[in-house]
Amino acid sequence: MSICLQAASLRHGQVQALRAVDLRIETGERVAIIGPSGAGKSSLLHLMATAVQPSAGQLELLGAQPWALSAGARQRLRARVALVHQAPPLPPRQRVVTAVLAGRLGQWGTLRGLLNLLHPGDVPGARQALAELGLADKLFAQCGQLSGGQLQRVGIARALYQRPELLLADEPVSAMDPVLAEHSLALLNRHAQQRGLTLVASLHAVELALAHFPRVIGLREGQVMFDCPAHAVGDDLLQALYANEHLAAPVVSAPALTVQIPRC
Repeated sequence: MSICLQAASLRHGQVQALRAVDLRIETGERVAIIGPSGAGKSSLLHLMATAVQPSAGQLELLGAQPWALSAGARQRLRARVALVHQAPPLPPRQRVVTAVLAGRLGQWGTLRGLLNLLHPGDVPGARQALAELGLADKLFAQCGQLSGGQLQRVGIARALYQRPELLLADEPVSAMDPVLAEHSLALLNRHAQQRGLTLVASLHAVELALAHFPRVIGLREGQVMFDCPAHAVGDDLLQALYANEHLAAPVVSAPALTVQIPRC
C-alpha cells in the first residue's frame, strides 16, 4: 500500500481545506484527482507528500506513519516521494541540468549535493530525462529563460530522474498546449507502469483525467464526492461535482457536509 488516509482533515487558519478524508491507494495505482477550484486538490497532495501535517486523523505513507517518525527518518521517507508542482520553485539563474539532478538530493550525501551545484555529476542522466520531454536542447539554459510550460516539463523531468516510489503531481500540465499535455501525461503514466510506482495527479482538465488514469477521485469542498474507475465517471457525477462552480466560495468554519461516496 502506498497511501492510507483515515478521517484526515486539514485547516489553513480559519479555512477547512480537507474534511475527514478516508482514502486508500495501493502500490502501482494511477489515480487522478479532479474537482472545482478551491476543492482541496493541492492540499490533499501536499498532505500526501508530508509537506503539511493533518490537523486531525491519520496518514500512512509507504508503510510508515510519517508524523510518528523522527525528523531524520521522515526526511528519508520524503526522499522516496516526488512532488511535481504546478509552478516549479526553480531559481531563475539555476541551470536546467542542476534543477533536474536535484531530484536525487535526498538520496545523496551533503558533499555530493554541494559538488553537484558546482559541477553537475550526471549530465547524461539529466539529458535523457529532458529528451523524453523534448527539452534536451535546454540542458544548460537558465530556468529564468524558460516558459511556464517548459518549466513544468523540467519539473516532471526532475521527478522522473529522482526515480521515486510515489509520484505526486499538482496540475503538472496546466501551462502546456494540448499536444504537450497529452505527451507529458502519457509519459508519466508509462514510467509509472514500467517502474511499478504509484502515480497521483490533480488535473483541472477532466478529459485528460479520464483519458490517462484508470481511477478518478472527485473532490469538492474538501470532501471526496466519488471514487470510481474512469469508465464509470458519467455526466451525472461530473455535473454534481462542478455544480455552481462559479458561485462557490471558500469554506470557512462551516459545518461538515454529509456526503455519501458513490460505489461505482
